Amino acid sequence: MSTFSNDDRITTSTTKLIHGTDNVIKAEVAFFYKTRHKIDTYMNYTRPPLAIGVEPIKKAFIDARNRGIYMRYITEITKDNLTYCIELMQIVQDLRHLDGVKGNFMLSEGEYIAPLILFEHGKIASQAFYSSTKQILEHQQYIFENLWEKAIPAEDKIREIVEGRAVHYETKVLRNQDQITNKIKDLLENSNELLVCTWSGGLQLGYHRFMSLGNKILDRFKKGEHRGIKIVTTRIQDRIKLVRDLLDLGIQIRDIGNMPPINFSLTDKEVIATIEKIEGGEMLQSILVSNEPAYVSHFRSIFEDLWKNGVDAKIKIARIEEGTDFGHIEVIESSTRAGELYLDYVRNAQKEITIVFPTTNAFIRQYKMGAIDLAKEAVIQRNVEVRILMPRHESTEEVVQNITKVKSNISNFVVGHIEQAILDTHATILIVDKKHSLLMEIRDDSKSTFVEAIGLSTYSNSKAGVLSYISLVENLWLQSELYQQLKYSNTRLEAANQQLDIVNEQLKINNKMQEEFINIAAHELRTPIQPILGISQILRNKSKDRQSIEHLDIIIRNATRLKRLTEDILDVQKIDNRSLLLKKERFELNEFISNLVIEYKNQYEKEKQITIGLHHKPGASRLILVEADKNRLGQVIYNLLDNAVKFTNEGTIEVIIEEQVGKVTVSVKDPGKGIDDYIFPRLFSKFVTKSFQGTGLGLFIRKGIIEAHGGQIWAKNNSDGLGAIFSFDLSVYDTQEKQ
Repeated sequence: MSTFSNDDRITTSTTKLIHGTDNVIKAEVAFFYKTRHKIDTYMNYTRPPLAIGVEPIKKAFIDARNRGIYMRYITEITKDNLTYCIELMQIVQDLRHLDGVKGNFMLSEGEYIAPLILFEHGKIASQAFYSSTKQILEHQQYIFENLWEKAIPAEDKIREIVEGRAVHYETKVLRNQDQITNKIKDLLENSNELLVCTWSGGLQLGYHRFMSLGNKILDRFKKGEHRGIKIVTTRIQDRIKLVRDLLDLGIQIRDIGNMPPINFSLTDKEVIATIEKIEGGEMLQSILVSNEPAYVSHFRSIFEDLWKNGVDAKIKIARIEEGTDFGHIEVIESSTRAGELYLDYVRNAQKEITIVFPTTNAFIRQYKMGAIDLAKEAVIQRNVEVRILMPRHESTEEVVQNITKVKSNISNFVVGHIEQAILDTHATILIVDKKHSLLMEIRDDSKSTFVEAIGLSTYSNSKAGVLSYISLVENLWLQSELYQQLKYSNTRLEAANQQLDIVNEQLKINNKMQEEFINIAAHELRTPIQPILGISQILRNKSKDRQSIEHLDIIIRNATRLKRLTEDILDVQKIDNRSLLLKKERFELNEFISNLVIEYKNQYEKEKQITIGLHHKPGASRLILVEADKNRLGQVIYNLLDNAVKFTNEGTIEVIIEEQVGKVTVSVKDPGKGIDDYIFPRLFSKFVTKSFQGTGLGLFIRKGIIEAHGGQIWAKNNSDGLGAIFSFDLSVYDTQEKQ
């Protein structure tokens, strides 16, 4: 016999059969009390009377509701169980009807229980199947979701039984102003919950035309007769007074960065939607209306995703008024969504579109997906200025020529060419109206479609971030113009040289602006990164939900990456400005490096088939005293080890210490790929890398650190053709000289 208690916790995967009606009831009650987030129930028409009539089960339902557990319930509503279903509707958040329900089960985030009984009225099951096995839970959740999509709202079935007629489902378009107004009023008056997704014009329309009905809804909400009004919108900064007025009335509002190109309002029974741009609160010209469950469920899913990613309007307004609003930054993992967002911003551009294609294949992929045609339409229809920067290639010449021939005002469509080596980036950059930027990393440039080729993407409407990209593109554009002039103006060499001087001056000014923007952006980005990391790590440590942990890991990983990037940028600025400060102290170098190597081995040696060894050349085994900044010196050695591990698949990486007269040389030798001949001359310069990961700032920063210590750093490929060796030297502390 299986027994349960209210203090049970799910710790292992278990599948078993429960015997005895008392034990079945205990198991069901324990199931309710162990649930933390949601319960999905699927029961035939004989079970609602038991849910209401069996006191321990009814009490468990009510307690779950009071604890904020979200409960969905599917059953077959009949004349016989009608009163019980009506009472059940007051307990669970969502009750739906499905014809011919067979079988019974309940499902939470961690448990599944199925009473083994079919259609015996008033009888409690004498057996129940129980499982906490992940595969069973996922399978049953999939089944429940499919059944939920097919089920209809309980209110519709109850109305059908009471009125003796079937609910009529339809989807239609209304274009008559009176019909539209009446439909909106009907939606508000008959709602149990109101979810709204709208641009600012829709906020004005609702406030000025329908707020009297909204107040009635809020009165019902205060009495517990309605679930309230939730609104997602964008650009709250343009409507702060209106938003504050709505908040004061008791409406919940969140601000989102990426609004879908649609306005819609949704209840538990019906949805109305329009793709019109509502200007100044003017009445709609046409709306789509549907009470079909599939449409209602689809729009609810869209709203819930937007609501989850939104920022509370009160917090947003406070940030705006304090001057601490950093705009919206979003890391987009789905290449499909990144593609939709990309096309949407090109489609809706009003003034300017700037696109940087890092490769010819990137241009061809996005030409095929329709991005270039949308840009042409923006030029022709709205006189938008379009600039594209890309490498020149014969495969794209015909397409580029056709673009410039279409119509007279296509002169607003300019294509600039630049050498791929100068471009030196592995991401497509889109800037729209100087307000929005989208950076799309190329994961595999050999793929023929956008979805296959693109990795992570980053969207931002942060002013500092967008201005940084604008500065970068302007710099590249000037370099593009310079490249064109040098290539095609050989016959006017003197004039080209004069132009070069002018452009160089412009580049200096532009580089200074870029440095200023980067410095501002790095400081501005660093401020919110630490709380993001701290709070995300706290949430991860507390979370028990696997999907939440995975999402938090993505946030932590990308925030850590962003933190490292901002620190590198600030270090580059300090090196360029000769303001890198060192906190020197005297210490023994052999012990310091030995501890670093041990620490590094413990963290990374198991990741590949490699070993890391420490080797002292003759004379380097005695005490070696140096005066240096321990943290900065540790940065250098860690970076050299990171690079060695990155380009080595197997073998031994050696850290070598060699003492000479008045100085010591530290080397990291690896048996990896060696240094590419193409980047060797610029190895310690900024932004030099052939990897699709990293910024190319690491070796530049390490060179600056070593030179700030009065030393030198260099590299060479090994004589046997396998791998490379990176070395730096430091002055040895002479105790006799210091006395």
